Amino acid sequence: MDGPGRTPEALTGLSGAGAQIILFPTGGGSPAGSLISPVIKVTGNPRTAQRLKDHIDVDVSSIIEGEATLEEAGESVFQELLNVASGKTTKSETLGYGMISIWNIGPHM
Repeated sequence: MDGPGRTPEALTGLSGAGAQIILFPTGGGSPAGSLISPVIKVTGNPRTAQRLKDHIDVDVSSIIEGEATLEEAGESVFQELLNVASGKTTKSETLGYGMISIWNIGPHM
């Protein structure tokens, strides 16, 4: 998708383009969610996984720590995707973190 990189606008754009579930990789951590499509937060950053454990759905930092293979981490992301598609709520849904934002042109805060 050719669209904004800011999380709220990107999530809205992906949902508007037809995404039923969004896999959202985050390194620094973003607690944002979508009111339209479930957002599965995935991180490979062990500090982010610890600091934002209430917001991260899948922690794959075990790859960096040498405790899991890429295939094992990929399987855990895939299993979470299947679980959410089957009705499991994501962390952002459970916490009520959802927004809709239209792409702003020009400076904004």
